Amino acid sequence: MSSKLQTDRILILFAHPALQKSRVNRVLIGAVQGIQGVTIHDLYQIYPDFHVDPKQEQNLLGVHDILVIQYPFLWYSVPALVREWQDLVLENGWAYGRRGTALHGKKLMCAVSTGAGEEAYRGSHPNRFSMRDLLAPMEQMARLCGMEYLPPFLVHGTFQMPEPEIHRHALDYRRTLEALRDGRVDLVAAAKLPRINLPLAAVIRD
Repeated sequence: MSSKLQTDRILILFAHPALQKSRVNRVLIGAVQGIQGVTIHDLYQIYPDFHVDPKQEQNLLGVHDILVIQYPFLWYSVPALVREWQDLVLENGWAYGRRGTALHGKKLMCAVSTGAGEEAYRGSHPNRFSMRDLLAPMEQMARLCGMEYLPPFLVHGTFQMPEPEIHRHALDYRRTLEALRDGRVDLVAAAKLPRINLPLAAVIRD
């Protein structure tokens, strides 16, 4: 633990439209339950009718320093409820625009799982684009809102992933969030990586 006292609070915006079928995200989110300073906000549980409450969400964002958006990668994008959340919550004049400074100085990290392996997101594959390219809309969202965009926490190859490997990723996820909370992530080193967990030892100061 760093000797410097940190007060960073993390909000996990968790979005899985079919959690009962999940092999990986269910384990990942379970591994970070109960971490001090981390709030888990399950969008599909709270808004099953998609009636997102913008003010409630803005209040939550206001009292946290780091936003983690955790979701399965669906058709090269976010689940539908995340998009609804973006449209309603990130208002002009609040999140961006001349007077939209509410999120300035906060950090954003995506935690994303993909069914295909990491090799499927290289230029020679039919997917054509890297994950950094495909996550560009999230990065630009962060930039527009005055947030610092962190490399994503990526878990590839979930369709065929054995249970021990799933649990290894879950422990890495917990370790990542604890390090972010405590200010033990070397953000300069992390910025050079395509994903923050490549490997964690390269960016976390123990």
